[in-house]
Amino acid sequence: IKDLDIIIIRELIGDVYFGEPRGFNIGSDGKEAFNTMKYSENEISRIAKFAFNVAMKRLKKVTSVDKANVLESSQLWREVVAAIGQKHFPEVNITNMYVDNAAMQLIKEPKQFDVILTSNLFGDILSDEASMLTGSIGMLPSASLSDSSGLYEPVHGSAPDIAGMSIVNPIAMILSCAMMFEYSLNRADLAEIITSSVRNVLKSGIATKDLTDDNNYASTSQMGDKILEDIKKSV
Repeated sequence: IKDLDIIIIRELIGDVYFGEPRGFNIGSDGKEAFNTMKYSENEISRIAKFAFNVAMKRLKKVTSVDKANVLESSQLWREVVAAIGQKHFPEVNITNMYVDNAAMQLIKEPKQFDVILTSNLFGDILSDEASMLTGSIGMLPSASLSDSSGLYEPVHGSAPDIAGMSIVNPIAMILSCAMMFEYSLNRADLAEIITSSVRNVLKSGIATKDLTDDNNYASTSQMGDKILEDIKKSV
């Protein structure tokens, strides 16, 4: 997996997490719980266009992940993604993949992917799975983007269980800053300086606790200082 580079575009405000109706009920077999998996054409179109625009700056390759063999919401997803691609982004190669196969392929042959486009639920699961291809979930940045703004954070969110122990890997947060420069501030040059410095420090053998079995690991601040030292060489 050397030089692996995947970006997962996950829709964030629809799907089963926000579908209505939802709740609890008492049925003939006792207590029931139910949620609604739902997508509209406009919701799918919005996230598909974003993914295709990202793909145009990369390898012009999108893998759309769904479960269209059993889910109507996924059937609409596949239909809309295909229409958007054919009409507005004919240069982009679109591959459809069922989510269970995608989960397997991420482990079996991750380099086949470039841009993965998927729904809220499937993206939630696949992004955490993909994080372990790097060796630690503490390595991956993420962004929640609208048309006008973005929220950048490690893919894992906060880590309150290890707060104050100096063992948090700061790389995900640092790379989230790099993503901010690239996607919100249009400074891909600065993003590349940051990501190159992260690579340089890792190649030198410096590692936080989550990346090594050696007890002589770098603390959170030590890793951050080393990356900053390398950045200063380029600016």
